[in-house]
Amino acid sequence: MAQDSGDDRSLSQHSFLVIGGSGGIGSALTDRLTARGADVLAAARDAERLARLSDRTGARTATVDATQPDEVDNLVREAAASQTGLSGIALAVGSILIRPAHLTSPEDFRRTLSVNLESAFFVVRSAARHLKGAGSVVLFSSAAAQMGLAGHEAIAAAKGGVEGLVRAASATYASRGLRFNAVAPGLVETPLSERITSSKAGRSASEGLHALGRLGRPDEVASLAEWLLDPSHDWVTGQVFGVDGGLARVRSRQG
Repeated sequence: MAQDSGDDRSLSQHSFLVIGGSGGIGSALTDRLTARGADVLAAARDAERLARLSDRTGARTATVDATQPDEVDNLVREAAASQTGLSGIALAVGSILIRPAHLTSPEDFRRTLSVNLESAFFVVRSAARHLKGAGSVVLFSSAAAQMGLAGHEAIAAAKGGVEGLVRAASATYASRGLRFNAVAPGLVETPLSERITSSKAGRSASEGLHALGRLGRPDEVASLAEWLLDPSHDWVTGQVFGVDGGLARVRSRQG
């Protein structure tokens, strides 16, 4: 059973596509949307994890590689052409590369751009092609795009591109009622971040960067993505919202 999202307003007349739906934040978002009665198509590369998500939430599933433009376009086109249509898309796909520029290979840099920025562009492109009415697209940036963090050159470049993409697309497609926004988390407790948080030293250092002194939980980030997808919040576009424990904006006094 999906967990209670804490919002009694039904989304039973709406359908959403969550790309990266089997990940930590994507699965939390799928939980929240299905708990409100929405029809959700969760897409990702890992069919086994998608099957477990479907068993838990009732979401429909599809496999997709978000770095491949034709796969993304086919997925969005088919979702938008379904009987229920498509009210919104969330792209919860990403990667973490913490390495200074001089130690980052061109291949790793290009892979970081592909996973984080090119996938976002392909979703925006396909949404503009296939969503004929009003709709919401939610992308994911990072606190690393909004402040200088050592060793984050590649991911900061990619996520900074996502933020520029959100603003440009919002301007281009506003007249059609298409909305584009981004959520910028700090470090969140997901399988993706385990390489950083699995050691006591790494976890302590990461927690110390956040003014609130802890890492984020997937549901805390997903709750804002859910809010942005909700058609009742249709006067919000071109924005980047931080859900980061204060990482990008706040320095607490220690000691």
